[in-house]
Amino acid sequence: MSETVGHDFGHLPPVAAGLGHVFARPKALAGLCVVLLAALGWAYLGLLLAGTDGYFGKFGLLQALCSPMQDTPWSLRGGAVIASMWYAMTLAMMLPSAAPMILIYAEIADTAARKAERIVSPFALTAGYAAVWIGFSVVAAVTQISFMRTELLDAGMTSTSGLFSGAIFIVAGAYQFTALKHACLTQCQQPFPFFFTNWATTWAGVFRLGLKQGSYCLGCCWALMLVMFAVGLMNVIWMAALGVVMTGEKMLAGRRFTYAIGTVLIVLGAGIVLASFAAHWPMRTT
Repeated sequence: MSETVGHDFGHLPPVAAGLGHVFARPKALAGLCVVLLAALGWAYLGLLLAGTDGYFGKFGLLQALCSPMQDTPWSLRGGAVIASMWYAMTLAMMLPSAAPMILIYAEIADTAARKAERIVSPFALTAGYAAVWIGFSVVAAVTQISFMRTELLDAGMTSTSGLFSGAIFIVAGAYQFTALKHACLTQCQQPFPFFFTNWATTWAGVFRLGLKQGSYCLGCCWALMLVMFAVGLMNVIWMAALGVVMTGEKMLAGRRFTYAIGTVLIVLGAGIVLASFAAHWPMRTT
């Protein structure tokens, strides 16, 4: 599974030679991988959203996929669909935030490849990273089903309790100030030292690098992902906004942005909790 660059494609037709040069460049492969997988995630979410809203109800496959979420989400089929939805969300939201890390690996691999050194495709790194979020998707799906069974979420995957939503916002905001958040974020912001120290030249070794970087990313972003339980799991606007926030955190140096996001989340959560109390507060006493 390893590869090197510097191959001679002159004997091939122009189109094939062009493709050969592209696929011999790790950085080009990395960029293509991120774009395609993130696009697939958004496309799948779009199909689920459209099917749930009934726009594609005439298509039996989409109707079969979406019906478990509305009827019996704790069935095997319903659980599989919910897990696939969460994984599509992680592809759509997390892969763009991982792009700098993947591209840094590709740049290092590019340099090694020019020296005719043994390298491994960025697909191995991305596969390891994605495996971590597959695990998260399974846990998130089980959690969602539990929330639906306890009626904290309705059939439309929207929170039924202001207190529940507010608590999630507050927890996510508070996590922004923790030492674990900062330790994981530092690894995400500065992947070069990690790759330099742990460089591998086998597929299994690079896959393990992806697992480690995926674990750092999970430690950095899990609380922000849980905000989707509070705002509605198919809320595309919040998906995009949180994706931008998580990408920004990893690209910006320092802690100001992270602290600002934490403060905003805590304020929003406190506001939701107070509004929930106010809505149930008796207008008058007898």
